[in-house]
Amino acid sequence: MADALIAVEDRPAVKRRAALLSVGSNTLLILLKVVAGTVTGSVSILSEAMHSSVDLIASIIAFFSIRKADEPADEDHPWGHAKVENLAAAIEGMLILLGSAIIAFEAIRRLAIGAEVEHLGFGMAVIGVSMVTNVVISHYLHRKARETESPALEADASHLRTDAFTSGGVFVGLTLTEVTGATWIDPVVALLVATAILWTGLSIITRSGRMLVDEALPGAELDAIREEIVAFGTRDVRGFHKLRARRAGSRRYVDLHVQFAAGTTLEAAHDTAHALQDAIAERLPGTDVLIHLEPEDKVLPGTEIRPDSAGSRPPTTPR
Repeated sequence: MADALIAVEDRPAVKRRAALLSVGSNTLLILLKVVAGTVTGSVSILSEAMHSSVDLIASIIAFFSIRKADEPADEDHPWGHAKVENLAAAIEGMLILLGSAIIAFEAIRRLAIGAEVEHLGFGMAVIGVSMVTNVVISHYLHRKARETESPALEADASHLRTDAFTSGGVFVGLTLTEVTGATWIDPVVALLVATAILWTGLSIITRSGRMLVDEALPGAELDAIREEIVAFGTRDVRGFHKLRARRAGSRRYVDLHVQFAAGTTLEAAHDTAHALQDAIAERLPGTDVLIHLEPEDKVLPGTEIRPDSAGSRPPTTPR
């Protein structure tokens, strides 16, 4: 079952609380992992500390980007600041790539020169606590990201999910090292951790990049917009075209041309357009809609809306 969306006006506070929780948990886990890595000499635990450090930086970026993105539009930013969240997610992805490179370098160095590990029981306990903590926090962040439609929180949740997964790998590696005495297992596990982190970073950069270049909304959301427009066939709407829709942060921006029946007054068309804007925003919360009013003779073939077509399949709209 899909998570219910939180009201737009309540989203800023919810996002800030979730981001602060992530900052707090990452800070604690870094301290534990650094101590455990130092005591045991395990490069895989130190790689986990590096991973959590990247997560902490990402969480801090997410927190401040969320605050900035929720600021209202101003003279220099008439469209608002919502894309700051997408930019922050891209930066987080690049930080993850940097972290994976550092971990891989250290792991290869340890494989080449060899290294001893000790007191693995303590390290395993710390990694186990880290894994459970990240599973719980990432699940919470993912839910809040869905409820608030926040790219920054979604990126943060992805970081922590990856961290939980890699912690599980490190835990298995430490166990095998303890049982077999084969110290080469530890840096090999660190290399696997670096690979998983690399994949996560690339995925986050790809997702945020699509929004930064104004990729169209998903087909299901475009269909929902068309359904609302067609439903206004009973209010003298005779057609529409040039529908464009994109996302920036947790907001959507839609613009289109709507044709009205001949004889419709400007006042009536204006009122209907505002009602249509409200209907689309209710269907897709957090949506800004801009409608260009046109006369009936501007209707393009194949985009006609008849008064009796409300509720029927929407026409295909030329882009």
